[in-house]
Amino acid sequence: MNKMLFLGVALFAATLGANAQRAMTAPAGGKAISDELIGIFFEDISSAADGGLYAELVQNGSFEYSPVERDGWGPGTAWQTIRPGHSLGYTETRMDNSIHPNNPTYMRLNIERVKEYYDYKGWKGFGLQNNGFDGISVKAGAKYDFSAFLRNFKGDAKQVRVVLAVPQGWGKDPKLLAEATLTADAANWKKYEATLTPTETAPNAILQILVLTTGTVDIDVVSLMPQDTYKGHGLRKDLAQALADLHPKFMRFPGGCVVHGGGDGFWNTYRWKTTVGPKEQRRQLKNTWGYHQSMGLGYFEYFQFCEDLNMEPLPILPCGVSCQGANGGWEMWPQQAQDVCPMSEMDEWAQEALDLIEWANGDVNTKWGRVRAEAGHPKPFGLKYLGIGNEEKISPEFAERFKYMYEKVRKAHPEIIIVGTAGPGSHPGNPDYEAGWKLADELQMPIIDEHYYEPNKYFLESRQYDKYPRDRKTKVYLGEYASKDKKLIDALAEALYLLHVERNGDIVCMTSYAPLFARKNATNWNPDMIYFDNERPYLTCSYYVQQMFGQSSGNYYYGDCVKIKDTTNLQEQSVILNTKTRQLFVKVCNASSQKKYADVDLSRFKGVKTAVRTTLSGKPDAENNYETQPIAPKTETVTVKSKMTLDMEPYSFVMLQISL
Repeated sequence: MNKMLFLGVALFAATLGANAQRAMTAPAGGKAISDELIGIFFEDISSAADGGLYAELVQNGSFEYSPVERDGWGPGTAWQTIRPGHSLGYTETRMDNSIHPNNPTYMRLNIERVKEYYDYKGWKGFGLQNNGFDGISVKAGAKYDFSAFLRNFKGDAKQVRVVLAVPQGWGKDPKLLAEATLTADAANWKKYEATLTPTETAPNAILQILVLTTGTVDIDVVSLMPQDTYKGHGLRKDLAQALADLHPKFMRFPGGCVVHGGGDGFWNTYRWKTTVGPKEQRRQLKNTWGYHQSMGLGYFEYFQFCEDLNMEPLPILPCGVSCQGANGGWEMWPQQAQDVCPMSEMDEWAQEALDLIEWANGDVNTKWGRVRAEAGHPKPFGLKYLGIGNEEKISPEFAERFKYMYEKVRKAHPEIIIVGTAGPGSHPGNPDYEAGWKLADELQMPIIDEHYYEPNKYFLESRQYDKYPRDRKTKVYLGEYASKDKKLIDALAEALYLLHVERNGDIVCMTSYAPLFARKNATNWNPDMIYFDNERPYLTCSYYVQQMFGQSSGNYYYGDCVKIKDTTNLQEQSVILNTKTRQLFVKVCNASSQKKYADVDLSRFKGVKTAVRTTLSGKPDAENNYETQPIAPKTETVTVKSKMTLDMEPYSFVMLQISL
């Protein structure tokens, strides 16, 4: 983050804090809108969780990778057997007497010799090496917590050397960064721990686990976690901070197609109950995007992160219907295949929703509230929203199962706001859209989730929500959307569209750009809001648009304060008032190649003197990438008047934040 932007964000935060106790009455002429318009949507796509937001540095630490997930994968993926000092031994993949049925695979190390006959002075031992996710990035002086479950299966207690090092080439011992020695003496599974403190910074370190005693030892659930994670809760600090800086009001999770197994069917459905216990007892899963989910980032961590960022959690549950892409359904378009469970089994899916509500909101004396408390959070999380289904084809089978589950949950918990789905491609005229809205109207559904990804031309020209009926009971959550590129013009198109959404903030109550994260060299989908590698996040132009809207949330919209001269569809404006914080936001966007002017009249608001002005502008085809980051907001303090003219430079988005 550049210094000017940092100062602007800091000033923004300080102003909010200072005004938090000075709520005001909205002047006449405003329209009440949702103050939860801007949120985030996290799906484990493009390695967003393991190797991403989840701070774990060891890849495949539980040896659960499988060829089912990717051709050539197996329990030894991301590991290699090492035998320095001419040590001898062999490894075995085992599944008998494992730590837990949800975590069945482990590795057995059979150590036959730990040094050559001569007095070898270099490294020795037999064991395993892990290179993490494209290397293990460590910082000098930082502390890293190592842990592993070990079982001394045969022979004397085992001396186990744990090493962080940097490879030095073939035939040379690695360069030592940190080490610790453990004694594996338990005949049953036992967790062993050590803290490693590297002496140097290294972006490409390796982790070695070397057994120095002959015999047989079993190993599983290997972990290397930095102590310095976001609020100490196991999430990578820089990526979590990038999300915090968006000021999101809610987070939707865990997907996306991940929810209902994507193209794999019911066997691969995400079940929240297997993600909230101890890490060694969680059921790991094939990721629908073609890799592995360790579930180290599970429902407990999602809810905890929502609490850390003061976001409303919006979990999405499956409802007995698979993704229409199952069984090759995408290739059979437009027919598409859906697996559906028998109606006689729908109580299981409905009960899963009821148990989730109890887990999130129940006291410690309830069955699932006790599970939450035992995980370290006795206080209820305060779940308000619950999504049922994700982007399924709105077939008669889906409608029947959704309705069954919806009514079960509503009867037991009328306080929970249920979010339904309008299917894929949520534009008027789309058959799923029409069927989804018909179901929503029938049930008087509180919120329906719409999704669409379009070229920037759509967002530049369309004003979809201006045409929506104003008397519908159901509000809109625009849960997945993005312009299909990551240039500045795409971000400005999204800004125009969000200004249109604010104008319709009485109909649209929530929005979230998608996808959120993408790891370098492991990207399943483009564009994404935040790209990253092991060292840092790379923030796109769209990220900064989302940030500006997140900073400027409010509960009243004024549409008559700004008049743009010579306007076209390439210009939009919005004036937003937050009565709770006494903040007024004036936003204007010009996505054209011509300079424009806007007359601003803020006479109805008292105390208009100075403003923090944030400007996002540049060449329309510019984009931020791994090599260069040419686009970032510029922030300055300016004098403003109740009546003034704003210059709108070509390809620019300007926001004024005024304290009243």
